[in-house]
Amino acid sequence: MEYRLYTGREISAVFEPLAALRISVFRDWPYLYEGSPEYEYQYLQTYANAPRALLFAAFDGNRMIGATTCIPLHDETPEVKKPFVEAGFNLQTIFYLGESILLSTYRGTGLGHRFFDEREAHARRFGTYTHTCFCGVVRPDDHPARPDNYRPLDDFWTKRGYQKVPGLRSEFDWPDIGDAVSTPKPMQYWMREMD
Repeated sequence: MEYRLYTGREISAVFEPLAALRISVFRDWPYLYEGSPEYEYQYLQTYANAPRALLFAAFDGNRMIGATTCIPLHDETPEVKKPFVEAGFNLQTIFYLGESILLSTYRGTGLGHRFFDEREAHARRFGTYTHTCFCGVVRPDDHPARPDNYRPLDDFWTKRGYQKVPGLRSEFDWPDIGDAVSTPKPMQYWMREMD
């Protein structure tokens, strides 16, 4: 396994494997994401445009098998920033943790913790951020596509010091697998104070 760090514009050099990894991993529950490279490149450009954004990627040989991103909240898209602005948060003090994605055959090796460690350490380096946050999709418990053996990550996130922020939600649009059109999905934010 090899680990590589990319910041800001460097991230654009690996758009193709990162987009392919996102599309593959996010097809699974609970995202059920019917992705396209075109959308992915547009989404990832936000990170390439932010000098303080980070991509931490894991490779097995030349294959990207896992990745995680983070970015100052004030550099994120309007749909991410909106609930924080409305709730009166200072965006300049929050670092947003993007995706943590890992092919299923590599799970259970501790990379989930490593992804959080790397992002939190990156945010800490600047000395100006007081909190880190991320969001997760909210799906109904009785959704027909929910696997019987699904275990939510809430306990893992709580052990990392994160708590749900009541009422702090966004809506992101994407097409579910098999759908031709995008539909809004509620996204719940979790936050913790930095050490």
